[in-house]
Amino acid sequence: MEMKQAALDYHALPKPGKISIEITKPAETAMDLSLAYSPGVAEPVRAIAENPEDAYRYTCKGNLVAVISNGSAILGLGNLGALASKPVMEGKALLFKRFAGVDSIDIEVESESPQAFIDTVKRIACTFGGINLEDIKAPECFEIERRLIEACDIPVFHDDQHGTAIVTAAAMLNALEIAGKNIEEARLVCLGAGSAAIACVKLLISCGFKAENILMLDSKGVIHSERNDLNQYKATFAVETSCRTLDDAIDGADAFLGVSGPDLLSPKQLEKMAINPIVFACANPDPEIRPELAREVRPDVIMATGRSDYPNQVNNVLGFPFIFRGALDVRASRINEEMKIAAVNAIRELAKESVPDEVVNAYGGGELSFGPGYIIPKPMDVRLLGRVSSAVAQAAVDSGVARAGYPAHYPLNSVSDI
Repeated sequence: MEMKQAALDYHALPKPGKISIEITKPAETAMDLSLAYSPGVAEPVRAIAENPEDAYRYTCKGNLVAVISNGSAILGLGNLGALASKPVMEGKALLFKRFAGVDSIDIEVESESPQAFIDTVKRIACTFGGINLEDIKAPECFEIERRLIEACDIPVFHDDQHGTAIVTAAAMLNALEIAGKNIEEARLVCLGAGSAAIACVKLLISCGFKAENILMLDSKGVIHSERNDLNQYKATFAVETSCRTLDDAIDGADAFLGVSGPDLLSPKQLEKMAINPIVFACANPDPEIRPELAREVRPDVIMATGRSDYPNQVNNVLGFPFIFRGALDVRASRINEEMKIAAVNAIRELAKESVPDEVVNAYGGGELSFGPGYIIPKPMDVRLLGRVSSAVAQAAVDSGVARAGYPAHYPLNSVSDI
């Protein structure tokens, strides 16, 4: 009850909400106002009408992201509607600004169908330098994102899919390295088959996992080739196997990725995993298995969760602010696979470096060094901004989706450098 009231007070006081608009130009004199609005504003209007790229020169478009939802899958709360999603979207805007200096506006869309949502976003896309889709249920989210990427000439990124996948992949690759496991031979069990799970498995395959070594499970069990109840997105991961349940699938598995619900991985199932098992129990707020219980059963486990009160938090804030920062800085037309993999590698490599004292102190002064208890950087590590954004920007340039040169201000050390 104390946490509930604290959360409500945080959002209500001293002023409702979490974001506001700031003025970036002088507005103190009559001349200032003449330049800001009529008649001076006519000059950039004419320039943009003649050359649309000048919108990046004369407006805030190049540093503005829309955080858009229809409220159909709000956190773990379900379909509570567009308006109810507004606190989450404002929170995402806060994180964009806090961690990467990206201005963003939350937009909640009441749409009677995926087509109506797509049409709405397409019509407003020219306002922004990028679009972050959020809390949209599967499987509609896949088609919505695909069609918006095709229709828009700016990055469209569903963070529930790709942000989760990028941070998960970075942590998983490091966990495999620490456990002494070969990615091409490692067996992975993924419990969950929603948007995040599907994106995670796709990216892990891009990073080196073999598709035949991955078993994915939905609420009906293992996704195998003899099932006839699979949508097109799940069917991609159907394999020939005699396994039908999690109990079958987990036997001898090297890694477990949970994107499902609380307490779904039992101690007996964990006992059946291979030596140095990797367990990512990412259901929030209650993981598939508690870290304390997992370590009691398997002291050799490498454990990650989605929670900030345990080591190795798989947290999207390690990714999306910096991915958009890099994409915006080179005016990328999209965020492609090369940019995602660049982000994965930048995040994972940073975890192998010495951690600055200010980061250690921010997390209570305990030891933070590459190993089972530290497989991924902490969100407060200011080096993420420079490393991830510059890697993403360079990948955009190298893969041909950038429309501007590599920024002169790279590498970034903090938001103040932007």
